[in-house]
Amino acid sequence: MALPVDYLPGPHDHVVQFYGHDYELAEAVGRYLAEAIQAGGVAVVIATEAHRQLFAERLVEAGVDAARLADAGLTPAGAGGALVMLDAEEARQALLIDGRLARHRFDKLVGELMRDAAQGGRPVRAYGEIVARLWADGYVTAAVELEGLWNALGREVDFTLYCAYPLAAVEGEGDAVAVHEVCRQHSAVVGAPVRLPRLRRPPLELACTFLPGSYGPAAARSFVTGTLAAWGYPELVEDAAVIATELAANAVLHARTEFTVTVSRRPDSTIRVAVRDGSAKPPRPRRAAPLAGSGRGLGLVDAMAAAWGADLLPDGKVVWAQLV
Repeated sequence: MALPVDYLPGPHDHVVQFYGHDYELAEAVGRYLAEAIQAGGVAVVIATEAHRQLFAERLVEAGVDAARLADAGLTPAGAGGALVMLDAEEARQALLIDGRLARHRFDKLVGELMRDAAQGGRPVRAYGEIVARLWADGYVTAAVELEGLWNALGREVDFTLYCAYPLAAVEGEGDAVAVHEVCRQHSAVVGAPVRLPRLRRPPLELACTFLPGSYGPAAARSFVTGTLAAWGYPELVEDAAVIATELAANAVLHARTEFTVTVSRRPDSTIRVAVRDGSAKPPRPRRAAPLAGSGRGLGLVDAMAAAWGADLLPDGKVVWAQLV
């Protein structure tokens, strides 16, 4: 699922996309890179050769001379935009020492590149899939650790980061905890996995943050139902799907901010789904007209949940529903 056309990520944003087909990835990433270059910024790409070719094709379709910019590197060209492309497999090999992630090598290879790109105040957008290459080769812990290194670098340097994992690679047996940790380390998730394996010892709480686009409710639903299935609560999936969709839809339609969905196992053994957004306006159930196409969301939540409510916060609110 691609990012919405009008989404403009800002400095320090860290987006992850779980994709089923390369064309989905190319469409989203191509637009993301083109916007940076056309605005006079720097696009940094660390990807496989096949993906670099796909992204270059999308850039050409957007009117960007990808070949010329790639040859120029960080040197401004045309309207000032720049493009740097590195090979993800070569980077993966460079970052590993005896199967372990070398932090000093990350700083040398990636850190210095991002600092150079950000010099002069130009906006920088990076795309990286070293994490996906690590995961595919069985270095799952190293992939999760690398996400953390990217986040630490993002607190030092102004840039936006977009990374991606193929769904086929992250839906295997034993991947559930690591996938949820990856989601936790990102400011936004696109296309969350839905076929996570059942966990023997489910964590007490998992959360993912989503962008306020039209796909948000569907992505939130997938996250909640996938989590409950992985935790071993198949009997709750159907009701949870409706509740998660309605709460997320309210966040998208009314708050219009990014929102965080949390699934938790409470001390009293109940399951709770909560949606936090940036609006302090409390939710108000409405009595929809018989033929109205909307206005029934909170009524459905009230009918299907054992209990529900809203907690106001200084910077927004949390709307929650208890399932059992």
